[in-house]
Amino acid sequence: MELYEALEKRRTCRDYSDREVSDEILKRVIGAAFKAPTNDHLRQLEFVVVRGRENIAPIIDPLAKNMAAFKKLVHEADESGDKDKMAMFADALPKQQRMLMQSGLLILPFFRQKQSPLLKPVEQSSLNYFASAWCALENMLLAATAEGLGTVFHIPVGDEAEKIKEIVGAPEDYEFICLLTMGYPAADAFRPKQKEIDIGDRIHTNVW
Repeated sequence: MELYEALEKRRTCRDYSDREVSDEILKRVIGAAFKAPTNDHLRQLEFVVVRGRENIAPIIDPLAKNMAAFKKLVHEADESGDKDKMAMFADALPKQQRMLMQSGLLILPFFRQKQSPLLKPVEQSSLNYFASAWCALENMLLAATAEGLGTVFHIPVGDEAEKIKEIVGAPEDYEFICLLTMGYPAADAFRPKQKEIDIGDRIHTNVW
């Protein structure tokens, strides 16, 4: 798939078919992460790959108690009145846990956090490893799209990150950026409408 076509077709997908993603395709998608820019050139990325809903369930269990609070927060914080945004949330909120299990493939992308603790950065550059990890994830999202896959991720809230790290036995100096699932979209999968942006309005020459 041509790059700009992949950019256009990438969508968050929360509804998956039972078709399994092969190891060959999975390796290609994860391999794309190592082509992303990185702040120290070492690309210290590690991936915990979990297959099977029975194996995914205990890993995402810490999400359960936070879900009600998350739903309430989203509705209270939104004052935009944007219909497309609310349509996306209306589809997303009931599926937060189910979507991570449905494809039967869960990926935890880890990165080595060498500087100050991730949630207590000393300065903006303290987040260099975190930023590099997100560049790697974006490569994975586009690679998955090129393979005909849908993707969705959940960013941990509250104590989810620490609990999940303990469950999978991750080293203390590694952090993960999200819980990522990918799979072949169901025939009736909801596809969020992308906002149309006038690029010219977002470009500021010399000054804002």
